[in-house]
Amino acid sequence: MERMDNVLKKETKSLADLPAAAPEHFRVPDPERLANPIRSNHPPRILLLYGSLRERSFSRLLVEEAERLLQAMGAETKIFNPSGLPLPDDATESHPKVQELRSLAQWAEGMVWCSPERHGAMTGIMKAQIDWIPLSVGAVRPTQGKTLAVMQVCGGSQSFNAVNQMRVLGRWMRMVTIPNQSSVAKAFQEFDAENRMKPSSYYDRVVDVMEELVKFTLLTRDVAPYLVERYSERKESAEALSRRVNQTEI
Repeated sequence: MERMDNVLKKETKSLADLPAAAPEHFRVPDPERLANPIRSNHPPRILLLYGSLRERSFSRLLVEEAERLLQAMGAETKIFNPSGLPLPDDATESHPKVQELRSLAQWAEGMVWCSPERHGAMTGIMKAQIDWIPLSVGAVRPTQGKTLAVMQVCGGSQSFNAVNQMRVLGRWMRMVTIPNQSSVAKAFQEFDAENRMKPSSYYDRVVDVMEELVKFTLLTRDVAPYLVERYSERKESAEALSRRVNQTEI
């Protein structure tokens, strides 16, 4: 009770100098809601996406290596095969590959995005997958609050254009993009005849990234709804929010 009184006093003191704020929707962040959530006991669920359809796709090989690491760290994983996924707006949402991707995005608590760098950017194959994942379904945002790790493979010297672009997209999708990332230079030299990644500093970085992703997922998945709860959205009714985020024309 004493703690609640202190919270109310803080709110009252703060709002006295905030005439534009709506008192009924204003909240002081509560540390206890972050420190003591009801913990899930299932393995972290991670979806992995890659951005090339070549027979020997190095983004796919890197994703498969990442999957092995994630499974060794206790995660449940699924890899989406983008072959057959239509271009955005070239098919309806009922297309089987679109439905498969969206179902996996709903299932996941975290994601790994891995793209080659092509013409200084992520590939169209990678971008098409992200574009088919909806920012919102009604008043629900399927990716909001989920964790994300980004990686890229390079045909030449090390670059960061693709991972930087994917970070922007992750932020736009309201995902918790982890600080670490991986960029593998001259990827064709980093995999052996069995398509396994060779020991190297690049491999060590992939281990680092997957370890960090699992930690962030375990840390945030049970408090994600509270982390992404917003003052502005509390002010809107669910119906009004749904109308706003589902505009058919831009």
